[in-house]
Formats: sequence, C-alpha cells, structure tokens
Amino acid sequence: MEFLAYHRDRPGSAALRDELVEAHWSYMDRYSDRMIARGPTLTDDGETATGSVHIVDLPDAAAARAFAFDEPNYQAGVYRDVLLRRWRNLLARTMWQFPGGRTGGNRYLVLGLGAGPAADLEPPADRAGLIAYGPLLADDGHTWLGTAVLIQAPDADAARGVLTPHRYADIEVHPWQFGGRPSAEDQQ
Repeated sequence: MEFLAYHRDRPGSAALRDELVEAHWSYMDRYSDRMIARGPTLTDDGETATGSVHIVDLPDAAAARAFAFDEPNYQAGVYRDVLLRRWRNLLARTMWQFPGGRTGGNRYLVLGLGAGPAADLEPPADRAGLIAYGPLLADDGHTWLGTAVLIQAPDADAARGVLTPHRYADIEVHPWQFGGRPSAEDQQ
C-alpha cells in the first residue's frame, strides 16, 4: 500500500531541523527500498524548508502512522502538522526513474484537496514533467480525497494547471526538490 506523508514545518523550527538532519536521513534510510519519492518543500526563494514529503510503500495504515509520527523531526517538534493519506502510484515508478533527473528546472508539490466527485484519476496525456502522480485516498483505499503530484514545470501556475480547476476545495502548490542523503556526486 502506498502512502503520502506531508509534514509541514512549524514556524521558527529551521535550526532544529538542521540539528536533526542526520537523524532524519538515518530514519529514512530504513525505508529506502520502499521509498517512491521524497524531499523538502521550500519557500518561494528556495532557501528555507517549509515541509517534507515522503511517498512510501508500507504494509498498512498502522505502519504508515508509525512511519509518519515516529520520524525524528516530528518527535522533536519541527513539524506543526502531518497530512497522511493512502496514495496510488499512477506512473508506476519512483522519482529516481524520472527522465528529467534529480536537478534542473522548477519542481513543485501540487496538492488538490478534494470536494465532491473524484477528478484527475488519470495522469494528463503530456507526462513530460510528471515526477509522481496519484489520487489521495481514505484508509479504505477507495474513497477519493484529492490528488497529489510532484512535477517539473516552468512556474507555480503551470504546476497548478496539471489539476482540473474548480474540482477541488483547494489546490496548494509548494516549491519542492528531490530529497535524500546527498551522494558524492551531489557534493562535487
């Protein structure tokens, strides 16, 4: 079962987040073989983290809750809240299989919070910028609650345009980047 966890940072918690970076990475390393996508959301200038997205394959809702709430940043108070939902991987790949690679271009998390009949149950025909795409679902795995997308797009308005307007109670767009422990090539 696939789950999306979006931890939103508490204002003023950047220093604590920085202190816990190794603990966070070590915790996430335990899930590396089940990770579909991960990375921080950022302020518009890309300088400060505002949250953390993890899409992970876990056995059940109890395991997903443990994953989200045992995380070191959550336990220490970095995060103010957590959105945790079942998710379905409609692209059938991980972010590491995205043809656009780890870097380059503007990347966004787009969250369409559902209202009414389900929308955007299939990815758009033009999948060029899609990194991850799928519905947000209730614990039953069937009830549609919205759509979550990771996308490379020219700007936030273009990223928002991947979802059908007026089919959601709200559409959030957050600058996002590939996450994970930096590799040797990232540090060169």
